[in-house]
Amino acid sequence: MDMDRSQLADFLRRSRERLRPEEVGLTAGPRRRTPGLRREEVVQLAGMSADYYIRLEQGRGPQPSTQMLASLSRALRLTEDERDHLYLLAGHRPPAGKPSGDHLKPGLLHLLDQLKDTPAQIVNDLGDLLAQNAMANALFDSVCVLKEGERNVVWRWFTVPAVRAPYPAEEHDHWSRVHVADLRAAATRRGGDAASTALIERLLAASEEFAALWELHEVAVRRTSRMRVVHPAIGPIDLDCEALLTPTEDQRLLIFTPPPGTDRSHLELLRVIGTERFGPSDPSVAATG
Repeated sequence: MDMDRSQLADFLRRSRERLRPEEVGLTAGPRRRTPGLRREEVVQLAGMSADYYIRLEQGRGPQPSTQMLASLSRALRLTEDERDHLYLLAGHRPPAGKPSGDHLKPGLLHLLDQLKDTPAQIVNDLGDLLAQNAMANALFDSVCVLKEGERNVVWRWFTVPAVRAPYPAEEHDHWSRVHVADLRAAATRRGGDAASTALIERLLAASEEFAALWELHEVAVRRTSRMRVVHPAIGPIDLDCEALLTPTEDQRLLIFTPPPGTDRSHLELLRVIGTERFGPSDPSVAATG
């Protein structure tokens, strides 16, 4: 299957120009002259090289990988039909079937875009982080890096020690069990499909802790929880995490809010940090992921 560079370039450019900054959680600003998103905004939303993306838009780039196409699809808010068209233009077959929950649900994406004053994320049932707003980036600092291959929060929890740093040490065992029980529920619902099986096998090989917890056969979908996050600039923040699941339970919107009756000033500080660090000039939110 051949890559159509000129058509791919045109499709990427038109998809970028039709998106308004507000649709991806950005502020347009008074001096914006570019219709739609800037190239650098797409680059950061997709987590890719600026030079590489510019070459794609100019019809000069090498064939993108399927992983890169998935990131671009999320960054540009493509529908499933548009995503399949993108794959074909790039010389790849579109993803077979759609049971994995990787393509963002429009309803969840719309809700995420409206949440400006509270941290929020979209994850699929296997724990792949598909999108998060600027306040979630600020809350978890650099831990939730949205680069291809690093989006699965379960994998990172059990294999990247730094991921646990924001959580009090005495709560690590609790969150380990939550992750494992939630993953088992997803694997059961999927009927042991290739994606869930591959993730579980990788975790079993990489983490003795995961393997021991997997043997307990605990099963529980994560729906609501109370948590404490120790932010390096703000200190301890107590939050309620509410999970809004899609009807098929393959994706969920996680919304982090202060418990009733508690001080909301920490969230205001987070909002300032998120705006300064991840605002229009540095929109490292996945739109994706």
